Amino acid sequence: MQQLLKWTLDTIREEESCFSWMEEYRYEWAPLVKSAISQVLEGKTILIVTDESHKWFGKYILNGINDLAKNRPLLPFYQLADCFPNLQNIHHTQELQLLEDMLDISYPNGYCIWYIGKGDHPYMKLAYRNEENFLWILDEEVQNAFTLRSSDTQLDIKLLQLYKLFDITLSATLFGDLDLES
Repeated sequence: MQQLLKWTLDTIREEESCFSWMEEYRYEWAPLVKSAISQVLEGKTILIVTDESHKWFGKYILNGINDLAKNRPLLPFYQLADCFPNLQNIHHTQELQLLEDMLDISYPNGYCIWYIGKGDHPYMKLAYRNEENFLWILDEEVQNAFTLRSSDTQLDIKLLQLYKLFDITLSATLFGDLDLES
């Protein structure tokens, strides 16, 4: 973990934009990104779920994560709402269980939910059912989640910076420049 923390700090400091805000949050960030990237390396599918106001960001992630110019393997990242259009109709525990059963069948190597949105959104029920999910929560302190504030005037910029940091970390890990275990 120390190598990941140091690498993250160095990467933040190399960034030319105003990314210094992330230095103090790297201790919360490192274990979450380590878990998410480890799941990618294990062959799990990453299912992106966002609340309505952050759909644009989910699309942004999908447009960038498998950009061919990155010269890296294509990775299984999908928006869950595109795979299962009835997602917004799920409200009860039994329906969540049926969805999870379908996802278990669809993704035999496993899956991870990457949730970006408000903590009180109905999709949070699905996202919080597994502690290994990658959670970026707005306006609520949740265990094993990276917390942001929707009132932050720089929120969109911070989301883009966090995605960039995630993507750089993913590439560094895939290419052997960063060992998550040391």
